[in-house]
Amino acid sequence: QEGQPIYLAVKGVVFDVTSGKEFYGKGAPYNALVGKDSTRGVAKMSLDPADLTHDITGLTEEELKSLDDIFNNVYKAKYPIVGYTSRRILNEDGSPNLDFKPEDQPHFNVKDEF
Repeated sequence: QEGQPIYLAVKGVVFDVTSGKEFYGKGAPYNALVGKDSTRGVAKMSLDPADLTHDITGLTEEELKSLDDIFNNVYKAKYPIVGYTSRRILNEDGSPNLDFKPEDQPHFNVKDEF
């Protein structure tokens, strides 16, 4: 919706990409990535609906390296983190993931309650 924030998730980290609405807004080239965890699509540089998922099963070493590079040098460097997907903070049985560590980001300090 016009005037609403634009969110997308990569590697279970939810970013506010509203400042890049020319890339992610309605009708923009990467709009297919928003509103979901599009980790696989980012890794493969794909907008195919089948790739717009969190699942990284079967990705090549090159795709995984590309994912890490884009995650760190584009998303974490440019866009504020606004949250995490449940897959990132919870185990499959719904219990808290005790190994969860919030991402560091220059935009703000993560509070202790995480």
